[in-house]
Amino acid sequence: MDTAAAEWTGAEDPAYRERRGGRTFGVWVAGLLLAGVSVVVGCRAADTDGITPVPQLLAFLPWLLVPTGLALLLALLARWRTGLVWGVALLGFVAWFIQPYGRADEPGGRPLARLRVMTSNVEFGRGTGSLIEAVRRRAPDILFVEECDYGCSRALEDAFGGDEGVYPYREAVEGAGSDGSVVMSRFPLKGADGVRGTMGMPGAVADVRGHAVRLQLAHPMPPLPGQLGVWRRELGELRDYADRSREPTVLAGDFNASQDHAAFRRILDTGLRDSARLTGSPRTPSWPARTTPAFGAQIDHVLLSADFSADRAAFLRISGSDHRALVVDLTLHQRD
Repeated sequence: MDTAAAEWTGAEDPAYRERRGGRTFGVWVAGLLLAGVSVVVGCRAADTDGITPVPQLLAFLPWLLVPTGLALLLALLARWRTGLVWGVALLGFVAWFIQPYGRADEPGGRPLARLRVMTSNVEFGRGTGSLIEAVRRRAPDILFVEECDYGCSRALEDAFGGDEGVYPYREAVEGAGSDGSVVMSRFPLKGADGVRGTMGMPGAVADVRGHAVRLQLAHPMPPLPGQLGVWRRELGELRDYADRSREPTVLAGDFNASQDHAAFRRILDTGLRDSARLTGSPRTPSWPARTTPAFGAQIDHVLLSADFSADRAAFLRISGSDHRALVVDLTLHQRD
C-alpha cells in the first residue's frame, strides 16, 4: 500500500510531469525534423525531384545535416531510441549523397588548344558594370551571360564588341529582364540552333584554333512553385541537346539546378563532366551570392564533353547580381 502511494505521489510530482512533458516535446520535434528530411532524402534516393517544396530543398541537400543533427540531439535528450537509430541512418544517407556525382575521368589525347570560359548571371542586367570589370581582369576567351537585358547587351557590345573589339563575335537572344542572353567570343562563331526555352538560350559553333567546338548557353526556368513542369521540360531539352552532340561541347550557364536534382543528373548522364568537380570544387556555392560561400547552392555550371580537361576554376563576386560568376581554364584534347 505504501509503495503504491509513493509511486502515485511520484507520478503526480510537478518536476516529474515537467521532465516527461519535455521529453514528449523533444520526441515530437525530433520526429517532425526527421520526417521532413526523410521525404527529401527519399526523393533523392528514388532519383526524382518530387513536388514543392522538395525540389527547392534538394538544392541545399548538404545543409540537411543541420536539422538531422538537431533531431539526433533532441532524441538523445529525450532518450528516444527509435529516433536515435532513425537519425543516425539519415545522417549516413545524407553524407552518401553529398559525394560528387558524374564522371571525372580525364581525356587521354594530346592537347590541342587552351581556352578560358566565363559564365555569369547578371540578374536583370544589374551586375553588368561589375561583370565588365571582371571580364577585363580575367580575360576569358568565351563569355556566357544570362539575364542580360537590352541595356546589358549594349554595354557589353560597347565595351568589348565590334570588329576591333576584344570579342568581335557574338550570338545573342535579345530580351528584357531575364529573357536576354549573350555569348561573346574571341574565336570566330557560326550561328547554331539554340535550345528553346522561356528565357533566351543561344547556341553557336566556335572555331577554336581550327577545331569546331559547340557552345550552348543554359538558362532554364527556376523550380518555382507552379512552374516545376516548365523547369523539368527545359532541363530535359538541355539533356537532349547534350545527348545529340557529337562534337567537343561546352554547355554553360545558370542551370537553376544542382547535382542533387534528378533533372540535372540526367544531363551529366549523357557523359558531360562538371568542370567545378574536375577542379576540386564540386560543392562551392554560386547562389545566392549574398550568403556565399558560407551558405548556398552550386547552380551555375560549365559542363564539358570528354574532349576537355579543366585546370582551374574560380567563383567571382559580381556586385549587383545574386549569382557568382564562374571562370574555368580548359584544355581541348585530341580524341583517342
